[in-house]
Amino acid sequence: MFNLLGRTRMVWVLAAVLAVVPTSCRKPSEAGKSDLKEAGYTLTADDWMRAASHDDLAALKKFLATGFEISTTDADGNTALHAAAAAGAQQSADLLLDRGLAIDTRGALARTPLMSAVIGGQAQMTAWLLRQGADPRLKDEEGYNALMLAVRENSNAALAELAPHHRDTLDAALLLAALSGRSAAIDTLTSYGASVYTRMDDGRTPLMLAAENGHSEAVELLLDIGSSRFSTDQDGRSAADLADTAGHAEIAAMILETSLSDEFVIESPGEIALAMDAYVEAAQAPVGSVEAGVSQQAATTTSEPARPIEGATLSAAVAPAETVSATSSDAMPVPPVVMRHYRQRELPVEVRGVSDDVATIAIIGPETRELKVRAGETIPGSNLVVVRVRQRVLDSKLDLGRPGEVSVVEVRDATTGSGRAWITGLPATAHDPVALVEDAATGRRYTATAGQKFRSEDGSEFIVTDVRPNQLVIENTATGAVRTLNLRGPRG
Repeated sequence: MFNLLGRTRMVWVLAAVLAVVPTSCRKPSEAGKSDLKEAGYTLTADDWMRAASHDDLAALKKFLATGFEISTTDADGNTALHAAAAAGAQQSADLLLDRGLAIDTRGALARTPLMSAVIGGQAQMTAWLLRQGADPRLKDEEGYNALMLAVRENSNAALAELAPHHRDTLDAALLLAALSGRSAAIDTLTSYGASVYTRMDDGRTPLMLAAENGHSEAVELLLDIGSSRFSTDQDGRSAADLADTAGHAEIAAMILETSLSDEFVIESPGEIALAMDAYVEAAQAPVGSVEAGVSQQAATTTSEPARPIEGATLSAAVAPAETVSATSSDAMPVPPVVMRHYRQRELPVEVRGVSDDVATIAIIGPETRELKVRAGETIPGSNLVVVRVRQRVLDSKLDLGRPGEVSVVEVRDATTGSGRAWITGLPATAHDPVALVEDAATGRRYTATAGQKFRSEDGSEFIVTDVRPNQLVIENTATGAVRTLNLRGPRG
């Protein structure tokens, strides 16, 4: 009797315990579903993305508590990190990274969360992801990296965050900006070091691309920041020619409307330095400023304009790795020189030929006209005096380097005293290519042209061997080691 009563009591107790279990010890997934429902979510990929984009950390944690897979994607293949990045939901992104989601995980079109932030116009998120180690060099299935996407999507604030990370592709981005008519992007890219002198494989410059595609605002900006109106592509077409052929007569007229007397100037080295200084200072001015004031950094140089680097002594230090890239395997300590600007002005003139003591030149304008000039005469509409007319033998790049006879017209600016030699087959320029460089240790600026020598405080001597639109090449005269300094721009 006792055993029977004992068994009965045990069965009753066991039944009571089992009756309590379903309500007090439910499976975590079931509890999580209930909690999510109360928060307005269901255990689906769509609501997972919604929680991430809304920066709802509590909901994300509830999802994960159910065992929800963190790498779940939406119908397009994007993860919650892509959704958070596109919405600027930094807390969500931080949680997802902490829980193990890869920062460069690929989504739709093989795009990374950084790319999603750029497309979403999320500049702060773009900067934050870069600080977390996102790789800005990766490309999507269409071949776009984050910088190119910022240009294409007109995401200019994000573009400014990316530009310092894309020194090698700024020029390509500028070409895309010109092609697309993205004026704000053009302004940003050139401030960080993109060169208005860069070219497509067929010789078209940013100005030509903007003009050909009818982007008048971009054309106006490019002209304002120093693009040459007279450069030609490999078929000999100028920006105005391309605009006119494409049916943009008003843009062609705008390109050619500048007074020729303003163009026919051969500046002195001092004037070139002042103009380059002014460009850098204007670019360094606070963003959005409507005043003529300059930033603190720029203001430190206004009282001491740039002077030629020839004979100068710069601070002795090893240049930062991001400033200098070696083209020689030899170690080469160099001054911390930063290339800030490049300038080379082409003039609206073309030497057609020389016969005896008479030169035939073409003046390019709304209506190109030919003139015949002799030594001692002034080119009409300018202050340029013809000093000498002659022919000489020159190695020609157009004739496989074989010597050939070319026509030369030497001119002098009666106002500035500066002179040039114009040669048939080559652009008529106002001066040699000039780089504006900065001693990173002191902020002092210098103009540099090919052939100039300078020293560092440790006594090392260097020579400027080449000045390119986006690079300055220097050589250690003692060791022969060569370094190439990339253009970094005023904000670089």
